[in-house]
Amino acid sequence: MILYDLKCSEGHRFEAGLASMFDDNPRCRCGAETARVPASVRQLGTADTGRSREEMPTTWRGIQQGHPDVVRGWHREMSRREKLEEKHPELAGDRRPILAHEGAFEGRPLRAGDPLARKVAQATFGTTKEATA
Repeated sequence: MILYDLKCSEGHRFEAGLASMFDDNPRCRCGAETARVPASVRQLGTADTGRSREEMPTTWRGIQQGHPDVVRGWHREMSRREKLEEKHPELAGDRRPILAHEGAFEGRPLRAGDPLARKVAQATFGTTKEATA
């Protein structure tokens, strides 16, 4: 049995099962002639970018002490992520090196290229205004 989407001349849409593709279309409940229409698109899954760089392991324990299968799996996933970021740079995020991430910079790390005076004032005093002498 094959399922077909059908539409009658009055505009009613319905689905019907036919034994063969060569069978005649059944009539609509209203009695009008019907025609086969393309089936509606059914989305089975959703788009997924995979894990971000922040979610990937950064320690020896994270890769189960270098277990070959775990390392191979993470390498495959990281390679996919690299290709995705090459194609869509907006997904890469901020890739600049972190210069300071402890103490006053714990919540907001200092990255290479950041204006140092403003970041220090913000982390230390909670303000972005530079001190005037």
